[in-house]
Amino acid sequence: MTRDLKPRAKDVLMTDGNNGFGENVDRVLFTGDQIAAKVNELGKVIQEDYASRRPLLIGVLIGCFPFLADLVRAISLDLEVDFMSVSSYGKGTQSSGAVKILKDLDQDIENRHVILVEDIIDSGLTATYLLNNLRNRRPASVEICALLDKKEARTKEVFLKYTGFECPNEFVVGYGLDYKGLYRNLPFICLLKNEIYPDS
Repeated sequence: MTRDLKPRAKDVLMTDGNNGFGENVDRVLFTGDQIAAKVNELGKVIQEDYASRRPLLIGVLIGCFPFLADLVRAISLDLEVDFMSVSSYGKGTQSSGAVKILKDLDQDIENRHVILVEDIIDSGLTATYLLNNLRNRRPASVEICALLDKKEARTKEVFLKYTGFECPNEFVVGYGLDYKGLYRNLPFICLLKNEIYPDS
């Protein structure tokens, strides 16, 4: 007999200290402890790779903000941070494929070593658009660091230099990821119950 090793939602909600959304969570994919360990691991690798450089980490808002905040604290190097905001999802659960820049960078990235920090890469369309956009600004290098890699949803191949977890092809929330603006403050990444979605 096999045993499901994935933590039950109610157990993680109690241990991670956020009970408010318990009735809406179906299954926890990655706990707060798992995320913290993975972010520290990514930070150490980036620190080694950029030991002789001063990287510029560009966070893609809004979902990246907890990941980026934890990631920069795991890197013991001189570094800088900037942000971009793009729209590709709207208010649903599927990417529209049309990318629009809502907030651009505050600084010039020519000859800079850039790391694009994403919460999740799914279709690859937004990441490809951003990579092309940034490369046109003549940086010294551009790489992607993504916490979640949803490979099964990929329609455009994109190289991810740094990845945290492989994510199933399902809509996930928590740790910055949202559904209609909610659930970003969950300290773990999870699936919501089907009844939460109006078209389920």
